[in-house]
Amino acid sequence: MIELVGFDGDDTLWHSEGYYQSAHGEFEQIIGNYVDIANIHVHDRLLATERRNIQLFGYGAKGMTLSMLESAIDITEQRISAADLHRIIELGKQVLAHPVELLPGIRAAVESVAQRHRVVLITKGDLFHQEQKVASSGLADLFHRIEIVSEKDERAYRNVLEEFALSPEHFAMVGNSLRSDIAPVVQLGGWGVYMPYHVTWAHETDTDFVDQDSHVVQVQGPGGIADAVEELQVRAAA
Repeated sequence: MIELVGFDGDDTLWHSEGYYQSAHGEFEQIIGNYVDIANIHVHDRLLATERRNIQLFGYGAKGMTLSMLESAIDITEQRISAADLHRIIELGKQVLAHPVELLPGIRAAVESVAQRHRVVLITKGDLFHQEQKVASSGLADLFHRIEIVSEKDERAYRNVLEEFALSPEHFAMVGNSLRSDIAPVVQLGGWGVYMPYHVTWAHETDTDFVDQDSHVVQVQGPGGIADAVEELQVRAAA
C-alpha cells in the first residue's frame, strides 16, 4: 500500500519555468545587439553552458545567471558592455524575486491526498530561494516534511524513504518532470503521478524513461492528482 506521497515544488505546486523562459528571452535580445542570434544558436549554447555548470552551481536562478554571464562573454567574444552584463544580473534578480503563484486547485489537491496518506514536499534548487518559495506558498503546513535537495536522483529519494523507514513500493511521487520526479522513483520500485507543465526546461526533458510496468498515471492538472494516487493505490495492492 502507498503510505507516503511526495510532491515536487516548481511547476507542480507553483509556477516557475515561465519566469526562467522570460529571462532567457530577454537574454537573447541583449545578445542580439552583438551577434546574429539565429546563426550563433544562442539558446543551444546557453543550455550547453547551464548543463556544464550544474555540477558547480547547482540548479536555480543563481546558476542560470552565472551561466548567462559566461555565455554572454563567450558568444560576444568579450565585446559585451559592462552595462549589458549588469542587465543580465538584473534578469537573475528578477527571477529570484518573482511572486509565488500557486497552480489553480493545487492546495485542494494536496489536502485531499493528505487525508489518506502522509505527504512530503521534495524540491530541488538553491536552498535560500526554495525556502523562500515554500514560505511564500502558504502550503508548508500541509506537509509532514520538507526536503530541499541539490539533485533528484535515486540516492536522494532513497534517503527520504530511509527517514520514513519505508521501502520504495510504499511511495508515490507527484511532479512535472519525468527525469527528476518520476523516473528515479519508479526505477527504485515506487510509483509516479506525472502532471506535465506547459513549458519545461530542456534539461528536464532529457530522459529515455519508459513506464513498462504501469507504475505511472498521467494527469492534466491538480484536479486529477487525488484520483491518480488512489488508482496507484489499487495497482500497488494488486
